[in-house]
Amino acid sequence: MKIQKETIEFETGKSFKLFSPSLKNCFFWHYHPEIELVYVEAVNGIRHVGKDISAFTDSDLLLIGANVPHLNFDYGIQTECRQLVVQMQENFLQEIILPVPEFEPIKKLLERSYLGLSFFGETKNTVVEKLQTIKNRDAFGSMMGLLEILQILAHSAEVKELNREDTRIKWFLNDKIRMGTIYDYIHENYDRKPNVNEIAKIVSLSTPAFCRYFKKQTNMTFTDFVNNYRISQAKVFLLKDYSVTEVCFQVGFESLSYFNKLFKQHTGETPSEFKKKHFRAIEVNGKIGEIKRDSACNT
Repeated sequence: MKIQKETIEFETGKSFKLFSPSLKNCFFWHYHPEIELVYVEAVNGIRHVGKDISAFTDSDLLLIGANVPHLNFDYGIQTECRQLVVQMQENFLQEIILPVPEFEPIKKLLERSYLGLSFFGETKNTVVEKLQTIKNRDAFGSMMGLLEILQILAHSAEVKELNREDTRIKWFLNDKIRMGTIYDYIHENYDRKPNVNEIAKIVSLSTPAFCRYFKKQTNMTFTDFVNNYRISQAKVFLLKDYSVTEVCFQVGFESLSYFNKLFKQHTGETPSEFKKKHFRAIEVNGKIGEIKRDSACNT
């Protein structure tokens, strides 16, 4: 469960690879010298890139720089999950992008990717469509498609930097604590009362030392992280049509008013608003699907 260096193999004559990994039951905390573009689609999930730990709903599109430690994005997801991953060869930036003046925006994008970049809005939708199309193109066509995607990302304002500082592997080299043990403990106990003294003992640290370590690794206190995890799990249960009250107690909160308050702090909306919005979206998409089927039958 320590940080692992992933060795990536490429087909002969290919500068990048596009594939769909599935590691749901594996805690793969890793890094590699290749820049990576990841699209993940799930009801709800947690991303851990560098020091950033945050939740996503429905889907996420991330550009992760060389040697930035990250967790596989399907870890712990209990619902259906789909991923598309592009990994670019280690020399991609130096030998393909840097020598071409017209690629200056792409160069700046890839150089900034060490912060971990999350894209949203129309940028995400457009890029995902293009990722789907380049899967079945020949080597040259796929390469042109990837450059087009990078150009779109380079000019997009729909982006969030996940880290404020350099979190490449040199930052983690002296880390001897098994973060996987902490994740597993929280996952097993979030609906009860995760005890900071207990997990500190499990990873062989005093409680004060554990608190300092955890804050340094995640930029969050242990309590804040547990609450963040609970809210993330709450979204899953809400989208399974559990009532707000059921979800509140199912994820470990003892006060409905506190659950509502914390949920709104994290998401900008109450649990009821979140549930109503997403079920409305499902209904709308369903009606659109029916309209399309009817139209097809009438043609």
